[in-house]
Amino acid sequence: MEDVSDPPFRYVCKQYGADLMYTEFISSEGLIRDAIKSKKKLDIFDYERPIGIQIFGGDEEAMALSAKIVDATNPDIVDINFGCPVKKVVCKGAGAGVLKDINLMVRLTKAVVNSTKLPVTVKTRLGWDDSMINIMEVAERLQDVGIQALTIHGRTRAQMYKGSANWKYIAEVKNNQRIKIPIFGNGDIDSPEKALEYRNTYGVDGIMIGRASIGYPWIFNEIKHYFKTGSHLPAPTIHNRVEVCKTHLLKSVEWKGERQGILEMRPHYTNYFKGIPHFKDTRMKLVTTDALQDILEILESVPAKFELQNQE
Repeated sequence: MEDVSDPPFRYVCKQYGADLMYTEFISSEGLIRDAIKSKKKLDIFDYERPIGIQIFGGDEEAMALSAKIVDATNPDIVDINFGCPVKKVVCKGAGAGVLKDINLMVRLTKAVVNSTKLPVTVKTRLGWDDSMINIMEVAERLQDVGIQALTIHGRTRAQMYKGSANWKYIAEVKNNQRIKIPIFGNGDIDSPEKALEYRNTYGVDGIMIGRASIGYPWIFNEIKHYFKTGSHLPAPTIHNRVEVCKTHLLKSVEWKGERQGILEMRPHYTNYFKGIPHFKDTRMKLVTTDALQDILEILESVPAKFELQNQE
């Protein structure tokens, strides 16, 4: 969720029911070097709580020092990312790259646990590839060094985001009598029905939603409502989509400045207006317009255009 789960995105997710959120992952090396981009990712706000700051890295000392820096910003949780499959992260021996060396993973985790007063959680994957699915050992050993919860993405690093997430292994960890910490499942949850089915089938303590929330923050309330009632909330109207998109844009500009806020908002338009027929020309205007007021005017014109297309 790098370049996605920043404060503007988290704001709209919180408005629509997200219970617990994490920052974009932050390089431990970047924090120590006082890199501007890394430090900026430490920005959290009280309305977001409970909020976790997520760090990654492959060096024990750097992870320990970065945990101390995070501690000073007073989030509710420190989370370690041992799941990112992206090559530039893995090549540095971080993210999912650590899945090839569980002893290192344990040392890195222990270094963080010993350097903070905050609860430490971990997100990881099933293993490096199908021949190295080691999530059970990972769960037991990380619990032993003090983590308070574990989120498991049901794919290997080799899968990246392809194929289906295999929740069978997540359930095996949850059902392991040695495991006392909460186990959260992640991967492929994109509807209230699937969330309920997976919770009931695999017995997890919670579900982490990632890609399905991009451009669709309504998913959190939809899932919670379905859990309680078995019925669906009304789908967001085109007017709802426009209003939330505008809020996200304005928060982005407020946090990053107009130029950067506009640029970094551009990838989100496709998701906010996914499934709307004949939207391509409007999307092209949104991603090529540089003035905030002009973008807002384009967004405000969307409902009327869409209603006219439906009438035609």
